[in-house]
Amino acid sequence: MGVRIAQSADVAPDASIGEGSSIWHLAQVREGADIGNDCVVGRGAYIGSGVRMGNGCKVQNYALVYEPADLADGVFIGPAVVLTNDHFPRAVNPDLTPKSAHDWQPVGVTIEQGAAIGARSVCVAPVRIGAWATVAAGSVVTKDVPPFALVAGVPARRIGWVGKAGVPLREEAGQWVCPVSEVRYEVVEGDLREVAK
Repeated sequence: MGVRIAQSADVAPDASIGEGSSIWHLAQVREGADIGNDCVVGRGAYIGSGVRMGNGCKVQNYALVYEPADLADGVFIGPAVVLTNDHFPRAVNPDLTPKSAHDWQPVGVTIEQGAAIGARSVCVAPVRIGAWATVAAGSVVTKDVPPFALVAGVPARRIGWVGKAGVPLREEAGQWVCPVSEVRYEVVEGDLREVAK
């Protein structure tokens, strides 16, 4: 299966787009971006220079993924999500001269396998979103999110746990259970881990 790039998309010649991936209308993929296999970059989305996306990622319409973001396999980025790259943003230096690329060091957002970032959320770099975590729509993430955590709010705080199916887990006899898969999890030193069968 080939790569599908809409005619109105702007894809840099040295960007790497994996097999089976689709870049939709008005999307921009910058120089050196590395997009894995079977990914979708939605209408009007922006993928910055050198951004790395694993296989099976979905970046929905009008999301902004600024460099040096690093997305593992299976990451979902909802519509109009912003992954920032400057912890102390300024347009100018203290002497009011315009800032150039040499006047600041970009920092990135790292999103681990299977995590999902809900619509219109903002992840303020540098932060790490743990594997299979879910950021609720409209949240502002300013601190690292543990694996399997469900976070919401401004600033985002953990309000529960989710399993790999993305559904909130229910507590049962000191463990957490996925109502879809029946997989069991337990909290170990503050982190949720799948219980070995």
